[in-house]
Amino acid sequence: MTIKRNANSSIRIQSTNRNHHLYNNNGTWWLHYTSYPTSVTTKRIRRSLKTRDLTVARKRRDAVLTQLFSVAQVTA
Repeated sequence: MTIKRNANSSIRIQSTNRNHHLYNNNGTWWLHYTSYPTSVTTKRIRRSLKTRDLTVARKRRDAVLTQLFSVAQVTA
């Protein structure tokens, strides 16, 4: 499992789960992750990927997470 962190967000990525952080809501794929706006609060972020295609959803998820964590610290 890999953990990526930056000042406002943290995600855990399990390499055996290709659909990490994705869920299907009535046919549309969504991305969800946790944000930490302050040191004592958490916020769950849910964002529509606006697609019904899982392959497209994975690419869009990867693009969003890459942008979000471009300067993240990685912990193995």
